[in-house]
Amino acid sequence: MSRTVKIVVLAPAFVVGVLLLLNWVNYRVAGLLAPYDLAWLSTLVFHLLAFVMLTATVLTVAERKWSAFTQDRIGPERARLFFLPNHSLGGLPHVAADALKMLFKEDTRPKAAQPDRILFTLAPVLAFAPVFALAAVIPFGPRVLLASGHSVAPQVSNPDFGLLYVFAIASLAVYGTSLAGWASNSKFALLGGVRAASQMISYEVALGLSLVGLMIAFTTVQLPVLVGSAAAGTGQAQYLWSTSIGGLDVGIPAWGIVLQPLGFLLFFAAAFAETKRAPFDLPEGESEIIGYFLEYSGMKFGTFMISEFVEVVVLSALITALFLGGWHFGFVGDQAFAAGWGKSHPVLYGTVCATVFALKTILLCWFQLIVRWTFPRFRYDQIMTLGWKILLPLGLLNIFLAGALILVDPSLRWLGAVGLLEIAILAGLTLTAGRKPAPSGHDAHPVAAAASAHH
Repeated sequence: MSRTVKIVVLAPAFVVGVLLLLNWVNYRVAGLLAPYDLAWLSTLVFHLLAFVMLTATVLTVAERKWSAFTQDRIGPERARLFFLPNHSLGGLPHVAADALKMLFKEDTRPKAAQPDRILFTLAPVLAFAPVFALAAVIPFGPRVLLASGHSVAPQVSNPDFGLLYVFAIASLAVYGTSLAGWASNSKFALLGGVRAASQMISYEVALGLSLVGLMIAFTTVQLPVLVGSAAAGTGQAQYLWSTSIGGLDVGIPAWGIVLQPLGFLLFFAAAFAETKRAPFDLPEGESEIIGYFLEYSGMKFGTFMISEFVEVVVLSALITALFLGGWHFGFVGDQAFAAGWGKSHPVLYGTVCATVFALKTILLCWFQLIVRWTFPRFRYDQIMTLGWKILLPLGLLNIFLAGALILVDPSLRWLGAVGLLEIAILAGLTLTAGRKPAPSGHDAHPVAAAASAHH
């Protein structure tokens, strides 16, 4: 079997198999812990520690491999296990090599940072903890009723203020970057910290406004309610327009990206800027030799780096829950699947749905890698202009438009129709942006015209 076939066929099959096993075990263990009100511990272990952290860890190598593919290189593949050839595992042993290097690398602290050594040590923790805590309110699958009479859901916590918790905790990450720049007692690190703080604070405004239209549409801020229930036909599980074919409901679902395509673009751009990844990576300007964690080494440096990739996974999971229908299939079979397997085989139903959620999340992680290695870095004035002069006005316009359409038609069909029109316009602009008009006879270069006439 060729290497290409292994990558295209075997790798996705292995990933799907691992996800199915992980989610099945999670529901089983949660059912055992449910009588003691400890079902959330299962989600903490199997989704936050296993899925989120392992995905973020693998992304450290996946990004290097994808950048190599984009630039027509091979990428990391020299690390190997025992007698296996270098290319057999696609560079995955580099995950262990990088982790060991971070753990055993000398942890130095500049002499200038001695007065603020407590803050210097605390900064990486404050950068990582809020990002990881965001995953606690993400529903990774549906709530199912087990044969024992207990209902379990793969979610650590479901507060009434779900999205408000996301905004509040996400805003705390700015303290980690600011403290890192300040406690390093370095002009270059301080400059990176100031850049990071100003960028994150600027885009938090657009981040909040981008989700207001979604809150108005579904009249809730709880993430499981926003995702909805297929059995009850609520949230993103309901259909705007549908028909029945062979007993299956087929139609256009009320996904967030259908109702709020502009809100999706605003949220994705603002959240991507919050991650401080290219093309928004001005806080880490290599050409200026600045960066808020410039003076960090060893595992402290590794904590800053892994928090960036954890943020990629959490952002992908949030977008999946808010705009891509969560664990729902969308266009066909949601209600029938929930009415059938949801009642007769609840654990298998939850396992399949949670795997769909995880696959959507991984697909969005891959999409973020594409963005990371496609667009060039913005100038700092362009980043501020995008946040304050483009995303902020568009966010306000989106709120007024969504509110007016929902007021006229509470069934959300008008909002969905306008959303589909926005998607069509965006697709048309994207497809025609790269086309160059064919030169006319008067505008053609004389040498090219002469050569064409000669042939």
